[in-house]
Amino acid sequence: MSAFTLADLERIIAERAKASPEESWTAKLIAAGPERAAKKLGEEAVEAVIAAVKGDRDELIAESADLLYHLLVVLLSRDVALRDVLSQLEARTVRSGLAEKAARSR
Repeated sequence: MSAFTLADLERIIAERAKASPEESWTAKLIAAGPERAAKKLGEEAVEAVIAAVKGDRDELIAESADLLYHLLVVLLSRDVALRDVLSQLEARTVRSGLAEKAARSR
C-alpha cells in the first residue's frame, strides 16, 4: 500500500499551480479559471462512471485518479482546502448515512 495521500497530492497541485501554464497542466487549468477546471472535473466524473459500469477495473482506477486530481484542482481554484472537505466528511460519520441524508432534506 502506498503512503501517498490526498494531502500529498494537494500540496503538489498547489506547487505546480505556481508554474507557467506552458510548463504545467495544473497551472494551465488554474489559469483558465474555475469554470474550465470544473468542466474537466465533470468530464472525468463521467469517464469514471462509464468505467465502473463497464466493470473495467484498471480503467476505473485510472479514471478515479484523474477524478481526484481534477477535484483537488477545482478546490484550489475556489480556495477550498482539502482539510475542510475532510472535516465535513468526518462530521457526517457521527450518524448513519441514511440519518444524515434525512437531516439534510428537511
